[in-house]
Amino acid sequence: MDLISPSIAAEFRRLHRAPEPEVLASLLPAATLDAPARGRIVGRALGLLADLRAAQASGWVNRFLQEYRLNSSEGVALLSLAEAFLRVPDPETADLLIADKLGDADWRAHAGRSASGLVNAGTWGLVIGRALVADEGRGGTLRRLVARAGEPFVRQAVGAAMRLMGEIFVMGRTIDEAIGRMDKRDHKGFTASFDMLGEAARTHADADRYQRAYLDAIRAVGRVAKRGHSISVKLSALHPRYEVARWAECVPALTARLEELAVAAAQAGIGLTVDAEESERLEASFAIIGAVGRLPALSGWDGYGMAVQAYSKRARAAVGWADDLGRTTGRRIAVRLVKGAYWDSEIKRTQEAGLSDYPLFTRKPATDVSYLACARDMLAARNIYPAFASHNALTVATILEWAGESRDFEFQRLHGMGDGLYERLVREEKYRCRIYAPVGGHRDLLAYLVRRLLENGANSSFVHQLADETLSDEELLADPAERIRAVGGSRHPSIPLPADLFGDQRRNSAGIDLQDRETLAETARAIGRPADTNSPASPAPADAVARARAALPAWSSTPVERRARTLQRLADLLEEERLPLMALCVEEGRKTIADALGEVREAADFCRYYAARACIDMPAIEMPGPTGERNTLRLEARGVWACVAPWNFPLAIFLGQAAAALVTGNTVVAKPAPQTPRIGAAAVALAHRAGVPADALVLLPGGPEEGGALVADGRVAGVAFTGSTGTARKIARTLLEGEDRPLVPLIAETGGLNAMIVDSTALTEQVVADVVTSAFRSAGQRCSALRLLVLQEEMAERTLEMLAGAMDTLVVGDPADPATDVGPVIDAAAYERLMGHRELTRDRWVKTVAAPDDGLYLPPTVIRCDAIEDLTREWFGPLLHVATWKAGELGRTVERINASGFGLTMGLHSRIARTAEEVEARAAVGNLYVNRSMIGAVVGSQPFGGEGLSGTGPKAGGPHYLPRFCVERTVSMDTTSAGGNATLLSLDDVAVGGI
Repeated sequence: MDLISPSIAAEFRRLHRAPEPEVLASLLPAATLDAPARGRIVGRALGLLADLRAAQASGWVNRFLQEYRLNSSEGVALLSLAEAFLRVPDPETADLLIADKLGDADWRAHAGRSASGLVNAGTWGLVIGRALVADEGRGGTLRRLVARAGEPFVRQAVGAAMRLMGEIFVMGRTIDEAIGRMDKRDHKGFTASFDMLGEAARTHADADRYQRAYLDAIRAVGRVAKRGHSISVKLSALHPRYEVARWAECVPALTARLEELAVAAAQAGIGLTVDAEESERLEASFAIIGAVGRLPALSGWDGYGMAVQAYSKRARAAVGWADDLGRTTGRRIAVRLVKGAYWDSEIKRTQEAGLSDYPLFTRKPATDVSYLACARDMLAARNIYPAFASHNALTVATILEWAGESRDFEFQRLHGMGDGLYERLVREEKYRCRIYAPVGGHRDLLAYLVRRLLENGANSSFVHQLADETLSDEELLADPAERIRAVGGSRHPSIPLPADLFGDQRRNSAGIDLQDRETLAETARAIGRPADTNSPASPAPADAVARARAALPAWSSTPVERRARTLQRLADLLEEERLPLMALCVEEGRKTIADALGEVREAADFCRYYAARACIDMPAIEMPGPTGERNTLRLEARGVWACVAPWNFPLAIFLGQAAAALVTGNTVVAKPAPQTPRIGAAAVALAHRAGVPADALVLLPGGPEEGGALVADGRVAGVAFTGSTGTARKIARTLLEGEDRPLVPLIAETGGLNAMIVDSTALTEQVVADVVTSAFRSAGQRCSALRLLVLQEEMAERTLEMLAGAMDTLVVGDPADPATDVGPVIDAAAYERLMGHRELTRDRWVKTVAAPDDGLYLPPTVIRCDAIEDLTREWFGPLLHVATWKAGELGRTVERINASGFGLTMGLHSRIARTAEEVEARAAVGNLYVNRSMIGAVVGSQPFGGEGLSGTGPKAGGPHYLPRFCVERTVSMDTTSAGGNATLLSLDDVAVGGI
């Protein structure tokens, strides 16, 4: 890490993926209380609980949140409605959203239950609203009355309610409004830290807008500097590519932007705190914060601060880093200690990446222990001004106990939450408390609101538990250190390590932490070394088939468990040889580093998944039948399989096809694409090392001539093919030629005109991120890649404007460079074909970006279509076509997409559950992706394959794949002919003949 002591840097790296018990063992002593202190803390916490409950009883907002908790369907419906409603521009979609969220929940069950008249009035409003949006027959009379009146008052009422909710959680729409609101009586004695709403910048224009908003806020707060307010800043709002892979670009740019803000805040005489980000950005954040903190221009200013998230295993080390920064700069660094804001997404990303362990704690009491250990360090630190952000009465009481008579610190809470906890402490006992106060329009509220409510409404949060009347005070105030000792500091049992994500079925493939700067640099250096493999020689196709046919009896008679173990060894070898394989994928397959890693991981997943499935699918099963008869069904190998793989997944699909055929007892002639023979050769070599006999898996490099001869060989018992629809047709015709040739199966996965439908409830920032990933990652050279973006008319231009800005951040270049987003296309033929189409559509370009002139770099381009039907063929590269659809025509839009005849993937972005249900019911596609990107299918979780012009099935990586490689054989045996049914005769109390 830049400019920090080697010992602290080493501690950061050690803790990042360290086992949870090990990290907690070092934290528990600092978080442990002796009996007298514990007694005093509990006594004080009980008083704070009484204050909190009194505030909840008097405030309708707290009552409302208590009535509609996030673990209820009604709470989820309201949260979903709040998240989406205010951004919907057209009334028709707004009405659909209201009907979707209000129509199914049981609002009547909540009627009259609350002690708040306002909450009960709101509930009756929801009951009536549900009747108004109900289907005919459930609220038909009232609905018809509303229709005749012509008043869209339900929509207006919901809009007013959502804006009211915005006012609850947002301090003001402008900084001046927010400052004015802080002057009101209910905030007397409190100060504020204002934050401009917005989760992250997607474009440079976004970042510029946020920078201006922060500067304007600093100036406005500076005009009332004596009131003690401050500003909070998110670094991710100031650069659209705040990523480790873009370190050389984003860290200097963010340092310059933060410097401008910090200097302005220092001159204004106010505080500025840099908010916490996800753990993968921590190293970059500290490099930026540290560089700005050392600026001579800030000398003598103690208003500079940073946030630390206690759920991070590195939290205590981060506090030490802040103290070290203060010591070296001769000032106090303000540290805001929070529990944490991205827990769920960090858990998911770690699992998906297949990393060794989590960067954060998996149990809430563990986070509380970490918080207390950090708090004790902060109170003792000479170079830190402590700020403790908490809504937990026990945490607050503990800090008060440890602080003694000192007032040299402050508490913090979120605006709209924690009312009652600090009022007496501030107004009577003269402690300081700062309110974290979001500022911005109600449309910008959405992502912030959902994040805050999810954090504080989670089952394990203090806010949620306080509202749970079944919990006693003793349970609420349980000692987190004792709770952790009771479980030995172990990880939460419902959150397996990433390697164990799939349970007993198989081990998850191991990843590389490309978000760690040092690891990424080491990987890039390894990838940059030239691969030392030569292009393999090609046997004659007939000879290859003969070898495989000769090896069939021995391999097919090998027990399935032994074949499965061979594939598991192959998966292990793939991970052992990961870096050389990735280097080959980058050099020969023209893949980026991240895509090359994904390639190796998917290949290993295929091997382990098919090994596990074979042990389930292959053993003989008993079938039902009459007494005295035994019926069994078993799967057997078909014979020699021709596996013809594509160049876009030259390792994963190549080995996936071969592994499925091999584990079911077949032998294989594997033909790699002519563009990627060395990758195929490396894969076959590893399979042989793992124990697959040399002639059971035969490599056949070459082009169309060799491929044609292979599938035409009458000894081939099946073909697995991935590639173009045209080539699949040729193979199908070849397999039908010759009167003496048996009818053999063809498993084909072909292309698609993959469309994503977006309605006006979708969050534009999320849509744009998923579109960029789906259309341009891997240079658009995935079968599943997005080809046609279909936007609802009312939000099309805003989406395209943001998409254009996001495309400006793309780097097109050398795939071995970690900063590259889009590498070259596979060969000159593909380049010429794609560039030809791009030039023909020049007058319809919506957006294109620069690309290097020397090489096969195709500029990512968005092309406007007049209609969905304008796109008639697959353009296998970074060319995205866009069309629009009208509100109310969802069903027809799906049918128009279906009419292309392709059926591989489809995407949908919508917050309306019934819209997702309708698309699911109508879409004739193999894989439908809702509110996420359309690429990256995971073996065993998202089986992949299409229908119609997009393939034959069954799906790769799914439970029905292996039987297609087999023949089914049944044996029926009459046991009475050999002396009767002994099992039947052994039963008690059966009637038998005899004397």
